[in-house]
Amino acid sequence: MASYYVNTNAQPNGDHEVHKDGCAWMPSETSRRYLGEYQTCAPAVAEAKKQYASADGCIHCSPSCHTR
Repeated sequence: MASYYVNTNAQPNGDHEVHKDGCAWMPSETSRRYLGEYQTCAPAVAEAKKQYASADGCIHCSPSCHTR
């Protein structure tokens, strides 16, 4: 299990990236929201999409969930 977070600030393309704990591109503590503990990035992205329809996985730490 890993902890996942969503960036509360959108990227220039409008995406709110989902990061796994330990990612080098993790947003600052003031710019992220804890999503929970998950086996994979897919349920973390699904959770993030409840608040940010444009949520997407980080290409670096969650490449299987990066779609754009």
